Amino acid sequence: MKIRQDIEENSQTQQEAYGELPLEVKRQLEQFQDDKLGVIFHWGLYAVAGIVESWQLSEEDDWARKKPWRNDLNQLRRDYWQLEESFNPQEFCPEEWAALCKQAGFNYMIFTTKHHDGFNMYDTQASEYKVSGEHCPFHTNQHKDIFKAIVDAFHKEGLSIGAYYSKADWSSPLYWEPENRPVGRYASYDPLEKPGKWQNYQQFVFSQLKEICSSYGDIDILWLDAGWVNSANNEYLAMDEIIPKLREKQPQLIVVDRTIGGDYENYVTPERKVPDILPKKVWESNIPLAKNWGYVPNDEYKSFEEILSLLIKIVSKGGNLLLGVGPKPDGTLPKEAVSLLAQLGDWLQIYGEGIYGTRKNRISQIGHWYFTKKGRIIYAFHFNKETEEVPELCLDELAVGASAVTVSSLKSNDRYLIQNGKIQLTEEDQREFVTGIEIQIGTEG
Repeated sequence: MKIRQDIEENSQTQQEAYGELPLEVKRQLEQFQDDKLGVIFHWGLYAVAGIVESWQLSEEDDWARKKPWRNDLNQLRRDYWQLEESFNPQEFCPEEWAALCKQAGFNYMIFTTKHHDGFNMYDTQASEYKVSGEHCPFHTNQHKDIFKAIVDAFHKEGLSIGAYYSKADWSSPLYWEPENRPVGRYASYDPLEKPGKWQNYQQFVFSQLKEICSSYGDIDILWLDAGWVNSANNEYLAMDEIIPKLREKQPQLIVVDRTIGGDYENYVTPERKVPDILPKKVWESNIPLAKNWGYVPNDEYKSFEEILSLLIKIVSKGGNLLLGVGPKPDGTLPKEAVSLLAQLGDWLQIYGEGIYGTRKNRISQIGHWYFTKKGRIIYAFHFNKETEEVPELCLDELAVGASAVTVSSLKSNDRYLIQNGKIQLTEEDQREFVTGIEIQIGTEG
């Protein structure tokens, strides 16, 4: 994480308050906060190369070339662009992906329609550089419009759908001019010096966003990446023109114009961390299961305990967790990811009541206890391995007053005995990595 320089965050926009939002968007943000857990798939040509997504193409981003795919950058770029001729995921089964994610407890899914390299994972009409293009051997497959196949399968499983889209496009001659060597992730020219070309690029972006939001059924989240494409860098995109048009078709559409702020960063996205300073807007921590977002052979995956810790700590602070999975070049999901998701689903079958539909409790943490709330119920989770002391919870510290209180185990439904206003976990509880309990608060009297 420390050597990656693609982490996009803007602490200022995270502290912005909301302006006026359409009613349908407000409702969708409430549903989004109920959903709590999502998955994002980064999949593209970079899976074939087995490298850090498409970042090695950017000359200034030498952090991504610690282990270069090709030693010469010019050769790397030439070979990378030609990977469309090798992308042929014959084992891709979107129904299996969707069933796994449903079982894992995800309520929404975000898919990479296009990363910064510009290779389109859907059947765009605005570019020939696409998975359904004639140079890609997968174009004869029944699932050649991969995004459509994914959307249809996940809709059938009842998950909400989000589309990741990079506002940059390194394959486009309107962004990286063929005759002008790009030195970094930015446009290879100053848009103020070539306003006509930049206007054409903006129209290209807008036409693709219209495709994504008009041809695939309900799209609930538009997750816009490449935050360097902004007015501060003269790369201005008129979102106030395009977003209202998209919402004519998708009135509920949440837009995440990452790090830009304003009316079209409807929720904010702390990356690879649990925020210490809580955002004022609705928020979602996005964290990959492994070190990388996309597939890299022999990647290092997080343990299930680490994933579970992230989920509980983020939800107790009022956020959502978006977990990243990088599918393999053949279209299957890495066995390490499948194992982690199966474990997560098993845990949520037992403890999900204290996760889904909850909000931040007035007191969110006491020692190794973390809390969520739903109506007159407080859910408490204790990390048992973080202390050698016998865990107990003093209800007075939760400030539940003189209310009648009952406490039970989320796992067994057994009642806990409250002695002197305290709950003490049993030896059986302490064998678990996390103990979850339900505290029902009655009425005053």
